[in-house]
Amino acid sequence: MTQRQVSHPEGLPKCAAGHSARHIHDLRGLAAGGGHLVECRCRATSKHAEPDAALAEWRRVNRAPRSARKVLPAITGPAADNVVQLDFGLAPPSPPRQRAGGAHGRR
Repeated sequence: MTQRQVSHPEGLPKCAAGHSARHIHDLRGLAAGGGHLVECRCRATSKHAEPDAALAEWRRVNRAPRSARKVLPAITGPAADNVVQLDFGLAPPSPPRQRAGGAHGRR
């Protein structure tokens, strides 16, 4: 067989979807499509000549999402009682709608 699974005593970090990962070493030469890769059920890294490069790519792709910035409370002043809200509707008001058919079509 040309592939073997490499075990890591500390384990590999799970992917973003929560699947367990495994480190595969393809023993063929790099020109023949060999190298180190880390994969899970839903994704895999590209093959690398060095195992550390494959692990670094796996950690980069599957790192925990960054937390949102802490939003500071808005600074509010005293309520202004001299503010007038204007209606900027440029179209004239529409007439009230009537039901179609009146008395259900009977007269």
